[in-house]
Amino acid sequence: MAVIRAEVERRMAQLKTFARARGVKLTHQRLEIFREVASRTDHPAVDAVFRAVQARIPTVSLDTVYRTLWVLEDLGLLSTLGPRHGAVRFDANLRRHHHYVCTRCGLTRDFESSAFDALKSPSSVTSFGQVVATRVELRGVCRTCSEKVAERPARTRRKTAPRTTRRAG
Repeated sequence: MAVIRAEVERRMAQLKTFARARGVKLTHQRLEIFREVASRTDHPAVDAVFRAVQARIPTVSLDTVYRTLWVLEDLGLLSTLGPRHGAVRFDANLRRHHHYVCTRCGLTRDFESSAFDALKSPSSVTSFGQVVATRVELRGVCRTCSEKVAERPARTRRKTAPRTTRRAG
């Protein structure tokens, strides 16, 4: 699923405004790296951003992708999710929202919930420091992974007990 073009362009315009205001140079590579994250809904990990951008700009390095994503995060244009098995994922949707994460395949999807938005941080959290944002992350097994698990026993039975046809004769 892709982000609608108007939203991608809004995010790109916001990038340019923020970068100019903070004196950050916007190279072609930086623009393409941000565009990749801004146009996706799956909250890609660094390696996925690298592969996609490298397909368009073969000279881009993994180091450049890492550094750019952290610069964009420092600018407040990306937020991070995770870690999921050590991989930080990036999200260009800065509107208030929450996440569903599949614990099997890593599928990550945004959703909105006024009930979750209304949740207050426990008072015990203030001992850790100041809370600047809250997000709810629901973890579960997505529909696709659930269907694969449900199909597996049937396939296994067919493989272990194949049908044979006998010819009369």
